[in-house]
Amino acid sequence: MSQKLKALVSVLGVVILISALVASGGSYQGETLAGGFPLFASAVMLSYLIQWLFFIPAYALKTEKFYDAAGGVGFVGGTLFVMLAASSLSPLAWLLGAMVILWSLRLSLFLLVRVMRSGGDGRFDDIKTDPVRFFIAWTLQGLWVAVTASAAWAVITSGRHAELGWVSYLGVLVWLVGMALEITADVQKSRFKADPAHRGDFIQSGVWSVSRHPNYLGEILVWVGVLVTAAPLLVGWQWVTILSPVVVVLLLTKVSGIPKLEARADERWGGQEAYEEYKRNTPVLIPGLKGKN
Repeated sequence: MSQKLKALVSVLGVVILISALVASGGSYQGETLAGGFPLFASAVMLSYLIQWLFFIPAYALKTEKFYDAAGGVGFVGGTLFVMLAASSLSPLAWLLGAMVILWSLRLSLFLLVRVMRSGGDGRFDDIKTDPVRFFIAWTLQGLWVAVTASAAWAVITSGRHAELGWVSYLGVLVWLVGMALEITADVQKSRFKADPAHRGDFIQSGVWSVSRHPNYLGEILVWVGVLVTAAPLLVGWQWVTILSPVVVVLLLTKVSGIPKLEARADERWGGQEAYEEYKRNTPVLIPGLKGKN
């Protein structure tokens, strides 16, 4: 068996294991479709189907320009699917659905505009011509969608109702702070890069002066907020959806987010006095923490 095929089998094995765990736990005491198949598990399957459908034209054209849009379609499509298929929706379910859809639409449109302007995404330069590695990237995005949205989907498909209380309001507040931080960071960086006077420089102003990756901190807060908002209606095995913010943190801090961006920044500006000072004085993620975090 070739190394590429072994990698594909390994990734698919991990994806199937995590997906089965989340689909089973999220479906606990939840609604079912005709034939008794869990509605939550159907949404998990849909998240992968959407990514694989986008993969076909993306690989045929050897382009990554559909990737971020496909992620947005996964979040919006999966959330609308469970909301439309559910027999009844509580106020909390409506709120969570709106939180997921608003976040995904905003981020997807921002990323789509950015990749169209830049002409591409450097993360895919080495893999978009390799069908196995490119397919793995799309499959992992399906996993990201399913797990990240799981807490919201579990509540929406539960059929249970509860009054909005202080826990959910706290979750919404955390979500709002995360959205505001993520949007502010993206806007500030876009304006910085659009200014010819900053061509070739790195941003270290605004929210970027207190965190080297404030947009990622905002995204983490968004999904912590969603989990906290959903918490009052989660029961039993549905608490497996606590993986939602955990997976977001791991992906952004250990896999495809910060490590790759830090490596690219070091390659571009490493050795420059201003950049090295910025790295020494500015935390990687959480403002106020000294040293690397």
